[in-house]
Amino acid sequence: MIQILLIGANGQLGREIRDLAPMFPDFKFLYAGSADLDITNQSAVHKFFSENKFDYVINCAAYTAVDQAEKDREAAWLLNAKAPGILAENCFKYNARFIHISTDYVFNGKNFRPYLENDEVSPVSFYGKTKMEGEQAVFNTKCDAMIIRTSWLYSNYGDNFVKTMIRLGKEQDELGVVFDQVGSPTYAYDLASTILQIISKCENKEKQFLPGIYHYSNEGVCSWYDFTLAIHEMAGIECDVRPIESREYPVQAPRPCYCVLNKSKIKVTFGVQIPHWRVSLKKCMDKH
Repeated sequence: MIQILLIGANGQLGREIRDLAPMFPDFKFLYAGSADLDITNQSAVHKFFSENKFDYVINCAAYTAVDQAEKDREAAWLLNAKAPGILAENCFKYNARFIHISTDYVFNGKNFRPYLENDEVSPVSFYGKTKMEGEQAVFNTKCDAMIIRTSWLYSNYGDNFVKTMIRLGKEQDELGVVFDQVGSPTYAYDLASTILQIISKCENKEKQFLPGIYHYSNEGVCSWYDFTLAIHEMAGIECDVRPIESREYPVQAPRPCYCVLNKSKIKVTFGVQIPHWRVSLKKCMDKH
């Protein structure tokens, strides 16, 4: 049996992995939420690892409230920057492979083509800065680590843009949604499935576990405005959605304007097939 520790097991990505777990009978999971393990506490993590044996550790835990992170800086830094380093350190010590989830927000959004894994990171928000530091902390430990950057994550679990737009579309006759921020939505189910398939392929020796940074989001590109129109269309919601500029919707943390990720590396390395964002959105909405 392949022993897998899933951290952040109660978040939207963690919940999707849990739903998919029965499809991988060779995997034995240990699920850890924040109440089970404080990943910001070095001695607690060390004790946990010394008492359990893992082949893989998947870290889905993160401080994801982008605007709140500007004010609650210590909590964001501990979870996003310090904790990944602690986990990676213990993965190295106890010979476990580490899969850590990061974000498109490590980029400044000023690019003109989809971001490659080796493009320069230059975050524009404190949230993005902590996620960048988390990546660096992982690689500083020299453990066998894959970092998967994703973008615009949503699912039927937790709080996310899709659920918010469905709620607001039902509550309001008119909505203003930003049209000058462009990226690729990611259905958490698709990312969860990809992570488990990669582990399976590596264990079956179909593919080799190659440490490094990888990008994953659904195919295609849209603005938040386009995304909202698709959500409402599929949900059968009639609401007047107006395109607005970012400056008309002030927020605590600046957002990168262009955050499209190039996924060629993960597709070629692990034989991953990625659905278009509209196909995946429909799949999610049908479950709603």
